[in-house]
Amino acid sequence: MKKYKIPSTLILLMLLSGITGCIGNEADPSTDAGEASISALENKSPPTLGLKLIATGLTAPVQYISSDDGRMFAVDQTGMVEVFDEDGLMQEGPFMDLRDRMVDLSPGYDERGLLGMAFHPDFVENGRVFVFYSAPLRSGAPEGYSCTNRLSLFTVSEDDPDAVDMSRERVIFQIDKPQMNHNGGAITFGPDGYLYLPLGDGGGANDQGPGHSEGGNAQDTSSFYGKILRIDVDSAADGYAIPPDNPFINDSAYLPEIWILGLRNPYGIAFDSQGRVFVADAGQNLWEEVDLVEKGGNYGWNIREGTHCFDPESPNDSPASCPEVGAKGEPLIDPIIEYDHDNHTVVVGGYLYEGQDLTDLVGSYLFADWSSNFDQGDGRLYLARPEASDEGLWKAEEITIAGRPDGRIGEFIRAFGRDGEGEIYLLTSEVLGPSGDSGKIYKLVRAEDQAPT
Repeated sequence: MKKYKIPSTLILLMLLSGITGCIGNEADPSTDAGEASISALENKSPPTLGLKLIATGLTAPVQYISSDDGRMFAVDQTGMVEVFDEDGLMQEGPFMDLRDRMVDLSPGYDERGLLGMAFHPDFVENGRVFVFYSAPLRSGAPEGYSCTNRLSLFTVSEDDPDAVDMSRERVIFQIDKPQMNHNGGAITFGPDGYLYLPLGDGGGANDQGPGHSEGGNAQDTSSFYGKILRIDVDSAADGYAIPPDNPFINDSAYLPEIWILGLRNPYGIAFDSQGRVFVADAGQNLWEEVDLVEKGGNYGWNIREGTHCFDPESPNDSPASCPEVGAKGEPLIDPIIEYDHDNHTVVVGGYLYEGQDLTDLVGSYLFADWSSNFDQGDGRLYLARPEASDEGLWKAEEITIAGRPDGRIGEFIRAFGRDGEGEIYLLTSEVLGPSGDSGKIYKLVRAEDQAPT
């Protein structure tokens, strides 16, 4: 079995966080915490890491994940999923091909597509695979909407463990999208065995416009948009039940699936070994954020952007004051990481490092900024550690990449991956749009272990 390049038909969920703001917007922080975070990004002495090239020839991957049986899977926006064996060799034929079930994607820019894939916690025994993807708008959906995002269950073929049986799809959940952007969708299972489904605010800008509630979908407790849902896929015959300890299951003012609310576009979501949940929530024009979330929490959008007040009528300015609670009187929770848009665009969520190869990074949350501009990829890699008091914003540092100009990757950073040993991967491409074959997967390694370029 030979190793070969992944087909160029693979395309990324473009601009995975939903960029609707502008590069280079500046505003005075409205809190001291915001100033401290920006200072940390600029003034810390950065560590240095290397990159080991794992795969080339992709267009732009969305996920690189483990099935906990030695294999890794490259997931792509176009609906293709490829499988790599224990030796890192890509198998012939795709693991999954959803292209004929999805909306037609725009090659220049699109945030729809195959948005996420997750293996059932008992995948090795039951072969169950869950995907969240953008299907054509279903019958009866509001006129003018963009697509219908669909959570579906598939099962691995009885004849081939490296392929899904595409003839058997069980649709578990559907939601009609007003706009093309802010889909969320990086689904994952928690250590509790429940499926977590992050959903964006519906799209557009400011959480306003057609398909958006007065005051914004993210704060509307009768709307799925701008939330993370928590679903039990095992207890009901149709694969859809509400966990009995969901935070709002006994409150009729909330949809019972809601686990947390107040999010703009929570694409990056990751659990650590302690069961903590990190969510990278894309900001709009001024501020990017990462939240360390707890069930029932309200994370502020569109009342706040990061730690700062937000005004939908004036999104380029952070107002001096705003409500401190949501509509139900619950407190608005600040992020653990934020940074401004001065030479940055969109936060790309990663993982808390818990591997063995990079001992200096243990306990650090790794994340990235997609690029400083739209013309040529200039993504930046960061780590963040908690303050000694474990309160307030975490201290962040930019990571230098050995052997690269300016110590940066020089590509658009699309997503992170993690293997069964806790080692971290970067998913990149060299072009803005979902086209070409410049997509790559790198493994983060020690600087001295990086191969010459």
